[in-house]
Amino acid sequence: HVQLVESGGGSVQAGGSLRLSCAASGYTSSNYCMGWFRQAPGKEREAVAVISPSGSIPYYSDSVKGRFTISRDNAKNTLYMQMNMLRPEDTAMYSCAAGRLFSILCIPTTPAGFGYWGQGTQVTVS
Repeated sequence: HVQLVESGGGSVQAGGSLRLSCAASGYTSSNYCMGWFRQAPGKEREAVAVISPSGSIPYYSDSVKGRFTISRDNAKNTLYMQMNMLRPEDTAMYSCAAGRLFSILCIPTTPAGFGYWGQGTQVTVS
């Protein structure tokens, strides 16, 4: 049983930064893809960043590339996402997700490929 707990969300001014964390348990890091997804009212849930067990060549959505950085510490079973230069359009519920390894680089990055989800943490940029 995989459990994911996010933290680090909050309200910031445009241009500010936040660091999201996802503490995971009940899984083997080497066997799971992990990622951050976000969903705003009226929008579908979309992948923001996804990282393979090895950490190689993470995926970023075009809208966050260059501003967000995903990383994982397998020894601590923790996933992170550093978010810089935040914009109002980044406002959303951000969820941590994990899925049993399904490809070398964990792509495609569809939500259906991730079977385990955290409760989410709200990010509001004003």
